[in-house]
Amino acid sequence: MTGPARPRAVVVVDLGFGDAGKGLATDALVRRHGARVVVRWNGGAQAGHNVVAPDGRHHTFSQLGAGSFVPGVRTVLAAPVVVHPTSLRHEADALARRGVPDPLARVLVDERARLVTPWHQAANRLRELARGDARHGSCGVGVGEAVADALAHRDDVVVAGDLRDRAALASRARRVRDRVRASLDGLALPATSDVEAERAVFDDPTLPTAWVAWACGVARCVASPPAIVAALRAEPVLVLEGAQGVLLDETHGFHPHTTWSDCTPAAARRVLSELAPDAAPEVLGVLRAHGVRHGPGPFPTAHPAVSAAVVEHNATNAWQGSVRHGWFDGVLSRYALAVVGGVDALLLTHVDALARRSSWRVAASYELPDDAPADLVRRDAAGRADLVAATAPSLERQARLAGLLARCAPVLDEVPADERGYVGAVERVLGRRVDAVARGPTAADVEDRDGGGARR
Repeated sequence: MTGPARPRAVVVVDLGFGDAGKGLATDALVRRHGARVVVRWNGGAQAGHNVVAPDGRHHTFSQLGAGSFVPGVRTVLAAPVVVHPTSLRHEADALARRGVPDPLARVLVDERARLVTPWHQAANRLRELARGDARHGSCGVGVGEAVADALAHRDDVVVAGDLRDRAALASRARRVRDRVRASLDGLALPATSDVEAERAVFDDPTLPTAWVAWACGVARCVASPPAIVAALRAEPVLVLEGAQGVLLDETHGFHPHTTWSDCTPAAARRVLSELAPDAAPEVLGVLRAHGVRHGPGPFPTAHPAVSAAVVEHNATNAWQGSVRHGWFDGVLSRYALAVVGGVDALLLTHVDALARRSSWRVAASYELPDDAPADLVRRDAAGRADLVAATAPSLERQARLAGLLARCAPVLDEVPADERGYVGAVERVLGRRVDAVARGPTAADVEDRDGGGARR
């Protein structure tokens, strides 16, 4: 006799710098497999996952799962997610205006999830303003500041469970305000209106009470781990929606342009081991058909010619800065695949951009400086350059890798602009198959490359 089938869990992982199409992938998986739960397993409110519903409605998902346009689909914000409660309320209101009734009624927040307060957000922005032209590329919503504060004050962490007790949360909020303000002492800041606006957050005596009142509006979403386990127990399919990208990972990314979050499938597997231990995980890697990076940091294949062929929901903003585009980077993509230990399936998005140019280029290798360290880069049997994925990376090593990338020049090959020829070139550069492509922004535009026309 055989036992009951194990629930299926598809982990969506971005293999770039973010913006590869995780929202599209999540929405398509939910619709294809009839999934009723999306689990967010890393990151926080800095996410910007775009979904276009079949009827044309568009929403940029931040904390709510990107399957939320589908009636009845719930979101679980697991413990590693850094929750911005006031932003969550604003997002729910925005989604309600797009025809999704009472989105918060479909959300479960793990009571252990850390919270972003207004003082974390203000401190995050002040640190970026102090860096001037050397900004790290933060989204300015305070996720990294909240994580750093939690690590430094483990006995006084602000977590989602605190939303159940307004009086206790108000007292803790004031302590957070005071210690975060103290952590900024000595920070050299320019005399600008932006700086004054963020400093004012610490001086407003009414803010702790007002923030608690607004934040506690999501208290009904807070659940214990056993309650979440019970809610997931009968689900045959789970979709686990990742945030950011592997090239921004806290340990494998290129310091200091990284996130305070584990962006690899290992983090998703840890969540599954606790909340759905019987689930059988599989990893869907997502890559754009061209390079993209929002904000500063190394981007060897960046080229303004690519931007003209891109239809972009992502936009320049005051904190991350500009969105840059470039040719497909096989070196960085192979590095990401090595970091995650390979994927079970690979989705290539934005393939529709191919029709907007008569020719495209792909980088299979780099020209390396003569002093390129052997612990950071090597050449394969074909002579192609590959970045070395460290088994025990350090910030110092990853900073050296960032510096090396800034001195590398891509070796670009001209490739066909037709889909079959271009995807074939990408496959040769990666050394693996592209299993599905997305030719537009909706779930209906995602198609398996199995010859049978099956839709993802």
